[in-house]
Amino acid sequence: MTRRSTAAAALLLTGAFALAACAPAGGDDPESGGSEATGEFSYIIAGDPTSLNPINVSDRWGLTVTNLVYSPLARVEADGSVRNELAESIEPAADGLSVTVTLKEGLTWSDGEPLTADDVVFTYTQKAIRENGNADLLWIGDAPITAAAADERTVVFTLPSVSAAALSNIATETYIIPEHVYGDVTDFSGAELDPVAVGSGPYVLTEYERGQYLTFEANPEFYGEAPNIEDVTLRIVANADTVNTALQTGEADASFATPEQIDQLEASGLDIYPYAEGRVAYLGLNLATPELTDQRVRQAIFSALDREEINTATWLSDEYYDSAYTFLPPGNPFATDDVETYDTDVDAAKALLAEAGAEDLTLTIAYAAADPAQTTQATLIQQQLQDAGITVELAGVEPAAVYTEIEKGAESAYHAFLGGYIMGQDPDAYSLLFRSGASANYFHYASPTADALFDEGAAQLDPDARAEVYARLQAQIAEDAVIYPLADNLKILAVNSRIGGVEDATPVPIYTLENFGLLTER
Repeated sequence: MTRRSTAAAALLLTGAFALAACAPAGGDDPESGGSEATGEFSYIIAGDPTSLNPINVSDRWGLTVTNLVYSPLARVEADGSVRNELAESIEPAADGLSVTVTLKEGLTWSDGEPLTADDVVFTYTQKAIRENGNADLLWIGDAPITAAAADERTVVFTLPSVSAAALSNIATETYIIPEHVYGDVTDFSGAELDPVAVGSGPYVLTEYERGQYLTFEANPEFYGEAPNIEDVTLRIVANADTVNTALQTGEADASFATPEQIDQLEASGLDIYPYAEGRVAYLGLNLATPELTDQRVRQAIFSALDREEINTATWLSDEYYDSAYTFLPPGNPFATDDVETYDTDVDAAKALLAEAGAEDLTLTIAYAAADPAQTTQATLIQQQLQDAGITVELAGVEPAAVYTEIEKGAESAYHAFLGGYIMGQDPDAYSLLFRSGASANYFHYASPTADALFDEGAAQLDPDARAEVYARLQAQIAEDAVIYPLADNLKILAVNSRIGGVEDATPVPIYTLENFGLLTER
């Protein structure tokens, strides 16, 4: 069944603002603390960073560390606006073929060396090398975006062709690294550079003990407001019960929580900050496996599922999620629900399986065993598919192991997997996931039609025409049954009441806080 909604994009955008404006249950009341200041902030994260290399980092905890130590030219905020960081100004040319960036005056690295346009050119040149692992968004068609220094503070980015997505792609997740430190490095494809690196962010990484913690101290050369709390520790704890205990006893100052933990944590005096990430939680299919090459089989799997039952069981209440129906999160201004949504129809699923000659289908679905949400989703998916005669074997593993295995394509042990992505506001960023051969195309999806629509959307400068292109693209990927979107769920940050300034530090997707240095001790 195809859902249709008039003015869907506008309504969904309004929904995103409402989510972003969710008031914290606790707030920043300066009278609610009273404990002695320690000069430290301890934040529990769920695992080691997959990468500490700013050139190719893409995982949540790697980007969290990167955002503490390094700075980008600018950020694209949740509402699509651009916030300058190292950049004083960003000026796209009238012909759409170049972007000129002027750096702020007096920028320095944490070792006191000047940060100049040459560092920016060095960083973008390395990132645009495909072999380094994260170049997709810096290419338009078959040619890269190039950067050249006009003087010490001015960089000119030249585009091979007009691209509506260029400014967003240049700004997104590119953190500037120092040429005077890494100028002799010949291979940036690894997961780590020097872990105790020279940066321009609010903090300097001082120690990393794998599986245990990362420690940081305030960067005295930071160009912005000096951090209020001198020391930050990221503690690595995977067990949800241990995290819960550490929060309630005050051993840790903050961590993510689940909806069912909120009442208990609030009773223990913690403040709760729910916020939207523009995330899509999904069941992804590995189209390279022989069992799933037939589109009818994939559509049968989706038709047998009950999205609302899964979402309600996972996040308890629609207060904490918006159901998703396309590869774009429901709050994205380009999102539409004018697509095939696969409303539950077990009889239709059985008919499709019979038509495809796949009545005895058996699937292995991988999920993150330590993630309570994915555990709930996996269990329900197994039960729902059983009703359509599909046997599901569940494989609970470490998150990184899921993607390592799924990258094997037809040789992978997994037919499907549970995951989630946060790709930002511009739809072109999602080409990393769904364009043929893209670096994060874990679904092994290859569609000339979808590729052409990505090209057409990126080059279209008229907003209305661009929205129409992306509506067709969403319908195409839904029809091809590549992912089964579940929801954009709120992230819930639990913070010890002795810590203030959370709203000033700004909860944001992926990085948790835009600037940890704006936290305070009450």
